[in-house]
Amino acid sequence: MNEGEPDRRVVDGRFELEARLGGGGMGTVWRARDLLLHRYVAIKEVRPPDVDLAEYDPGAAEMLRQRVLREARALARVEHPNVVTIHHIVDGGEGTYPWLVMELVQGGSLADRLERGPMAPAEAARLGSGVLDALDAAHMAGVQHRDVKPANVLLRTDGRPVLTDFGIAAIRDATALTATGSIIGTPDYMAPERVSGHSGGPAADLWSLAMMLYVAVEGHHPLRRGTTLATLAAVLQEEVPPPVRAGSLTPLLSCVLVRDPEARPDAGTVGRMLATAAAQPVARGPETTSYPLAPPAPPVLPVLPTTDDMQVARRRGRPGVAVASSVVGVLLIGTLAWKVLPGGNSDDKGASTSPGATGQTEQSSPTTTPSSSASAKTTDLLTPNGIRTAIKAIEKETGRDSFGGLTVYPDYVSAEVMVKGSKTEYDTYTYRAGSGVEKGIIESTLMDGLEPLDLGKYRWDAVPALFKQADKVLKVKNPTFRYLVVQGPWKTFNAPEYMSAYLSDSHGTSGYLEATPQGKVTKVMPADG
Repeated sequence: MNEGEPDRRVVDGRFELEARLGGGGMGTVWRARDLLLHRYVAIKEVRPPDVDLAEYDPGAAEMLRQRVLREARALARVEHPNVVTIHHIVDGGEGTYPWLVMELVQGGSLADRLERGPMAPAEAARLGSGVLDALDAAHMAGVQHRDVKPANVLLRTDGRPVLTDFGIAAIRDATALTATGSIIGTPDYMAPERVSGHSGGPAADLWSLAMMLYVAVEGHHPLRRGTTLATLAAVLQEEVPPPVRAGSLTPLLSCVLVRDPEARPDAGTVGRMLATAAAQPVARGPETTSYPLAPPAPPVLPVLPTTDDMQVARRRGRPGVAVASSVVGVLLIGTLAWKVLPGGNSDDKGASTSPGATGQTEQSSPTTTPSSSASAKTTDLLTPNGIRTAIKAIEKETGRDSFGGLTVYPDYVSAEVMVKGSKTEYDTYTYRAGSGVEKGIIESTLMDGLEPLDLGKYRWDAVPALFKQADKVLKVKNPTFRYLVVQGPWKTFNAPEYMSAYLSDSHGTSGYLEATPQGKVTKVMPADG
């Protein structure tokens, strides 16, 4: 970089930096003036979080430089109006960090747009079509984006989306620059297969696109938790709650946000579904739906394309997936595996409580058979009686009374049920009032050092007081999502068993309380903590 007049920064003798547009842990994006062509451009200045990286770890610094060069090459390979154009690269060679000179997109980002509130389903579908076109072009060029999220979707002044930040893109035959065992990307929008350590494919980018559209129309992220670890665990283990505002986008979200990448529709089908959703009239007020996020049957969803467009869902049982991540270190090393979504649950269509509901509905006696109580009122399971009912139903269905973990939501309970005679192997089960107990396809093992739960130690009557205290101290003003995590002792970290009460709002603000099995609070992590 050249130093000219005071307070005047000129890169490569040509690009005058004028204003900071944004930045993060890996650098800053500037608006700059091209002094040669007399136009404005965006310049990405790469800087690692540790400014001394090149001194004590030159190998890592050089890898970062190569990743930036790879981003430039990835962008250069993708020519499409919905992909940001790269104009120039300034590279000083080994021991330096490059600057990327790109077109300036002046309409802000999708993240900026969503700060003003959710989008209508048809509007989100139109935007999604543009992003999908960009991904198609990238995939055709052998490039997977791997970090599709609102901040990486820029908007032209006419509202057209432009996909940017291919810095962690995977290019065929050039993936060695992604460190083995590392998770690179934004946990909130990563597909389960990528969180689990697999490279994934185009289907993983489609998951990220669908999750971004879910956030765009619902106004909150369904799996974001209070910590990175908790978010990664949620992506791997938890169901995506059915959307309530998605309207015409519901069929798309239902098909794409499934754990098995082979069960997701291909890009062509997704494109046709987006076109169908975009053509629907804008609804007046929120549109509710009871469709579960699982591959739907076409007759149930009239806005779906023809059955010839739908990909056959090939669900396979999978063993637990080892997660080796530089993001979460040893905390996720082991066999933390994702649970697939249970089946249709058509008996729940009259349910008045969703995973995001905060109020309690009238108690009723749930049954463990899916054929009854189609019109019965939904029991709030996040209560002492609800928890006891779910545990009893699971024990009766499985003939087992040992659990590796338990997560309780208002309308369902997810459990790891230990295999008889084993202290490490478990199967996954889900309980819902009205539809009973359903077995997941995952058969896995507890993470190293974790021990099964002793549910006899837990005082479920303390749960209401725990959430009452959470409402007071976690600083989540209008919580729309709450759940309880029950975890056994973890010898690796000399940690005792505990239960945690989580709260989050529609903007993703969240916090949690950790307590002993008797309900004594031992840790408070407020939303601003």
